Amino acid sequence: MITVPARRVKQFGVEFYQAGLSAKDIDRLVKFEVLGYSGGPNNEPPKKTRMNRSRVNWDSLEKRIGESETAYQRPVIRRKIDELVAYYRECKDAATLPAIPGAVIITSERRFTFTPVAGQHDLGLLQIPEEHGVLRVLDGQHRLLALHALSQAGENMTIEVPAVLFDSLDARQIVELFVTINAKHTRLNPSHLVSLAGRKLYPDENQALAHDVIRTLNEDESSPLQGEVKMLGIGRGRVAQAPLAEEIVDLVESVERMGGKGRAKELRDSGRRFFLNYVKALSQTFPHAWAGRKYSIKTGTALRAFIRVAPDVMARARELKGDPYEGRAIREAVRPWAERLGDRRFETEGAWRQKLAGGTRGTVETLARELRDALRA
Repeated sequence: MITVPARRVKQFGVEFYQAGLSAKDIDRLVKFEVLGYSGGPNNEPPKKTRMNRSRVNWDSLEKRIGESETAYQRPVIRRKIDELVAYYRECKDAATLPAIPGAVIITSERRFTFTPVAGQHDLGLLQIPEEHGVLRVLDGQHRLLALHALSQAGENMTIEVPAVLFDSLDARQIVELFVTINAKHTRLNPSHLVSLAGRKLYPDENQALAHDVIRTLNEDESSPLQGEVKMLGIGRGRVAQAPLAEEIVDLVESVERMGGKGRAKELRDSGRRFFLNYVKALSQTFPHAWAGRKYSIKTGTALRAFIRVAPDVMARARELKGDPYEGRAIREAVRPWAERLGDRRFETEGAWRQKLAGGTRGTVETLARELRDALRA
């Protein structure tokens, strides 16, 4: 038996549990299975696209997935697992977002043992039989398969997955619940959220500014980053919005501490203009890196470093008697980067890899320090 803290819930005569399962528990206890596995467009060998950077070991993963006439899960969608693997890695590197914030739903044909703690009826310890395959996934199979794929790749994903566990449903109830979850619940169109202005999404004005800046960079036809950002986790972009937004919020707060509320208000009023001109200047300062595939300049790590040194760029533009929000002044300010750093600094298999500093945070600070030094030299 394994024992986990849990909450017992009753709804209309049905009893179930809410608990957290570790990635290790999931690997030991969960049985992955589908109604039909081989055949069909979703299960063809993946094409060699950018998505294959996740390097999922499909041969190994497929051996873990069973096929059964009594299963109800749809065939595995490889692209979805690829996207989840990439997202989990982003969450781990950024350390600002939970990878699996929503509960997966799990069933078992074996009964659990629930022992309430003293003085509590609904809080206690849940004992689950420690047998491989004792648990089956009702909702969240792709999320858990992606987690399993990372574990197989040797990546240490020490996270706790929120789970809702049923041990008293019969086959009819399980299938009905599966259909209800996947077909009947009202779904919000994601494009509605993406299209909202920051001031409607966020009560905090700095977070609202960050959203509007990133949305402008992702949507403006003149932006060198058009289509590169995954807004609110949606879209084909390769760069996550959240870490960039965090840097912009920190930037505004830093400007307010150093330059006062007036300078911070100026940045809020002209932030979109500055960052659009700033990114244009970067694409012109590092033209080969920006246009090439074998460079890491358009990654979340590099972009966070560029955001972090924005106050230094603005200060340099002012020293040169220019408008720090105007494109020409920004280009003049960052001109030393072309000579002192150059495109080669961002070659993925060159200087970029050599200067990785033990994780995203360290690499961001290392690059930011180089950028500052190059501006002052």
